Amino acid sequence: MIDLKLLNYLEEFISEERKQRFLQILEERTYEITVAVEDVFQMHNTSAVVRSCDIFGIQDAHLIERKYGDQLDSQIAMGSQKWVDIHRYENTKSCIDTLKQNGYKIIATTPHDDSCLLDDFEIEGKTALFFGTERDGLSEEVLKNADGFLKIPMVGFTESLNISVSAAIILQSLTTKLKKERNDWQLTDDEKIIKQIDWTKKSIKSIEGVLSRYVS
Repeated sequence: MIDLKLLNYLEEFISEERKQRFLQILEERTYEITVAVEDVFQMHNTSAVVRSCDIFGIQDAHLIERKYGDQLDSQIAMGSQKWVDIHRYENTKSCIDTLKQNGYKIIATTPHDDSCLLDDFEIEGKTALFFGTERDGLSEEVLKNADGFLKIPMVGFTESLNISVSAAIILQSLTTKLKKERNDWQLTDDEKIIKQIDWTKKSIKSIEGVLSRYVS
């Protein structure tokens, strides 16, 4: 149940400028595209991907941390982990299963499959973009369960990009395409209110005390 009274109460503790900033950013947020990062060894890369999610309006990020554990670096993420919803998994299968149950197509990003280049990629329904490790790329688990593949065309001697760079390029391209081609990409009104409450709570230093004084 959406508690508008709670939102109105909480907004008394933040500035009008921040309140309007939340509304402005929420107009650009989407759940239609999401990102999944699989066992990335260098934590600054995972953190940079989460930061790109925030920058390009992706509300969810899914982190599979079977081998390397919690990989977010707050200095690289620059606070984006507060505004992007982080979902963590101990294995790839549970991440794929969860996303498929929520209606997402699994898209494996890889330099080794030419079946679809970035400019030709069509966003058909909810799309989960999977990014793999720096050294080995995506696991066989992702590749065999993928609904499609996506490649950034490259013309140099090296055959791959850093994962955080790849994510930024793909997210910028696909969010631009999504907004041009579809009119159902935004959060619903209820989803926006849920995030307003969440973000407002995260903006109040003494939130536990503030909530203890709230009477519904």
